[in-house]
Amino acid sequence: MILVTGAGGFVGTAVVSELFEQGISHRAVTRAPREGCFGIGNISPRTDWTAALDGIDAIIHLASRAHVMNETVADPIAHLRAVNVDSTLNLARQAVKAGVKRFVFISSIKVNGEATQPGRPFTAEDTPDPQNPYAQSKLDAEQGLFALSKESGLEVTVIRPPLVYGPGVKANFATMMDWVNRGIPLPFGYVNNKRSFIFVGNLADLIILATIHPNAAGQVFLVSDGEDISTTELFRKIAQALGRRSWMMPLPASLVTLAATAIGQSAVASRLTDSLQVDVTKTMALLGWVPRKSVSEGLRQTARSFQRPDLYLDREARSA
Repeated sequence: MILVTGAGGFVGTAVVSELFEQGISHRAVTRAPREGCFGIGNISPRTDWTAALDGIDAIIHLASRAHVMNETVADPIAHLRAVNVDSTLNLARQAVKAGVKRFVFISSIKVNGEATQPGRPFTAEDTPDPQNPYAQSKLDAEQGLFALSKESGLEVTVIRPPLVYGPGVKANFATMMDWVNRGIPLPFGYVNNKRSFIFVGNLADLIILATIHPNAAGQVFLVSDGEDISTTELFRKIAQALGRRSWMMPLPASLVTLAATAIGQSAVASRLTDSLQVDVTKTMALLGWVPRKSVSEGLRQTARSFQRPDLYLDREARSA
């Protein structure tokens, strides 16, 4: 049986749905009790996982704290570490005692860094270069898990996804879709970067494969849809998926960055104009994995849920 933490989140919902479709026995863990799920509360370094771990063979650990723009906690860095590092290792140590065989940790491509140079995508073997507390907390958790693995024999697998999109996506990707849907002219008509993305269904498929495949033990995997596209291409594909006209002003990336910096949004501009490519050769070779959905198909599904969220919520309720 597979334990899935963070099962109520964006990626967790997709993973649980895919486990159900594949007929794989699983236990979904969410913060609050809900039908078909095991409520654990807010995870902390002191969470008692005993009941949740009963009969579990493998863990997919998705529960974490991301970077929050408007923090409400007194010490956000300490809180990040408590949730992403200390709570993860607490679960892993209890998993060892419970006889769990494999621990799949969903990390972040930000462990590798924030951007890549042309023709030099990130690989799983690169020296980590975390550039913010969130990325550092993910790296610290990875290192702590591999150290525990050496001591205990627990099989550890790490997956570092780039930006994830799909039905129900929120945050930055939902904002971009809203811009296009509303017909707002966007200054990204001439941005020649390359970025990797991952459709949530493709990611869920890989996560489950990494949980059961013998070659996944002890490995770090990068993942993407296998198609690297520019920001300009992304907005055009989003417009096509939404059935909207693409209003793109042909401004060069340097001018976009200059304008964004002038209004204090340089970080946002960097995410839209820098390149961030990942090499998934290792993932495909060791696991025999290939993305099931193309970027275009993934965006079509994302657009349908964006335009008809009621249908998406109904579908999720039926699969819960």
